[in-house]
Amino acid sequence: MEIIAKPISSLEKCFLDENIDSKREINSLSALTGETLCFQVAYTISPNLPTADCAVVYLHVDSPLKDLVKASKIESVPVRMPTYTACKDENYLRKTPGLYPDLMIPIGETDEIYPMLSVLQSIWVDVEIPKGFAGGEYPVNISFTTGEKGSGDTLACAEFEVKVIPADLPEQELKFTQWFHCDCLAEYYGVDVFSERHWEIIENYMKCAAKNGMNAILTPIFTPPLDTAIGKERPTVQLVEVYDGSKKWGFDFTKLDRWLDLAQKCGIKYFEISHFFTQWGAYHAPKVMGWRGGNYVRLFGWDTDATSDEYTGFLRAFLRKFIEHMKSRGLDKNCLFHISDEPGESHIASYAMAKAIVADLLEGYTVIDALSLVKFYQSGLVQTPIPSINHLDEFIEAGVPERWTYYCCGQHTDVSNRFIAMPLSRTRIIGTQFYKYSIVGFLQWGYNFWFSMGSQGRMNPFVTTDAGRVPAGDAYSVYPAPDGSAYESIRIRSFHEALCDLRAMQLCEKLCGREAVMNAIETTFPQPFDCKNYPQDGIYILILRNKINALIENKINNSEN
Repeated sequence: MEIIAKPISSLEKCFLDENIDSKREINSLSALTGETLCFQVAYTISPNLPTADCAVVYLHVDSPLKDLVKASKIESVPVRMPTYTACKDENYLRKTPGLYPDLMIPIGETDEIYPMLSVLQSIWVDVEIPKGFAGGEYPVNISFTTGEKGSGDTLACAEFEVKVIPADLPEQELKFTQWFHCDCLAEYYGVDVFSERHWEIIENYMKCAAKNGMNAILTPIFTPPLDTAIGKERPTVQLVEVYDGSKKWGFDFTKLDRWLDLAQKCGIKYFEISHFFTQWGAYHAPKVMGWRGGNYVRLFGWDTDATSDEYTGFLRAFLRKFIEHMKSRGLDKNCLFHISDEPGESHIASYAMAKAIVADLLEGYTVIDALSLVKFYQSGLVQTPIPSINHLDEFIEAGVPERWTYYCCGQHTDVSNRFIAMPLSRTRIIGTQFYKYSIVGFLQWGYNFWFSMGSQGRMNPFVTTDAGRVPAGDAYSVYPAPDGSAYESIRIRSFHEALCDLRAMQLCEKLCGREAVMNAIETTFPQPFDCKNYPQDGIYILILRNKINALIENKINNSEN
């Protein structure tokens, strides 16, 4: 039997029916210290000398960096909705239902791997380089052997070289949140909300989120009024205990404090406070549970008008106590507040009335909302709007100083996104776009949304990748592992590479100036470069990062001489 294996870029997606010869071999890359360098190893059984349709082999790593290397099998998942049928954009890998590579399952040297005859598969390799690591060139050889830990015959070997540049990747400045859905974790794993096991699972998913660059987290002070069908409810995930004393409201922040402590322990810095009013209009209050007359009941919800006297009084009382509590912890300025998600033109009046209820209390704090109508900014209703990436240019032209952006299912044409059917270069290019447009914040709604749209029922993310009616991959970036931890997707890893590209460019700017970075971007792609026009071949990103890293290395070397 002969196994064919070769190192390829982390920007590739290997479909089961593809030929390994179609994948460009990449034998070396450079990285900064404090960065995780990623590549893949594609493999298959050669049709030339087959002895069986399938073999059992093991992975062996031979490298002075061996202790820094983590490997994962990339598995394919069913995709029935790659994108919308009306989408005319051709920058998709495929637009037909089928099996698409996405899921990452960690493997070690004792885990079995099953190469198959004429079936293309791949291994994702992370090389986690610590800060302060010695610069130099290091071989990383990935072998397929017949015995555990490399004890048997070597059937194939992919040779790769990691060049470490002795310059620490700077800390991430961009604020990044993907909505963290606590109720989906409780429902999938069958545990009680905020039980000890739920907290353990929450911690696992927080760690995975922080590892992949998420430094802000949706914090459910009340059950977030998001993706909920009108008149329906999502499971209660409320961190603040509410007590109705008829004439005076009471609040207990014990669970909130546990959440804050845990998030900070996991490396999360900012707290995105769940929305004060319902989505798509700000017409109603979110679901708020509390104690009234000795009973735990729903105090507010769909039957509560947003501007009702009772909810207005409650919300203002809560906000005063909440801000006071966060000030006592030194975290009030780390809060990102929301009014209502994705208001449109017909919602300007209702949004304005809702915001007026809390505007004075939130003076001096960051209030953000995802929206794409520039009138909300021009009228002064929103000082920090989050426009969708396909409308970003309108807000830049309007002079928005603190630039955020977002994408979701609607951003399916021309712009960057993370649908499973898209090439990973389309996901990763956003780091360069962040740099060019000085973006300070990014929001995406689906870290782990495993419900159907409208939260009408639970979905198995290994089977249904489209939440019922959105392009596959839009609703989540991680999968639920059996032990209560998160399986990553290649999409979340690619987005993290984009964040590292941004950080490297920011370091390069500090050392060489912004003009040098922009020159590298524009000469590598000598055409108009913006959010809708960008190189679609992943080799551009590899060449650009090599240029950025070379500029950093040269500056360091020259300063030492």
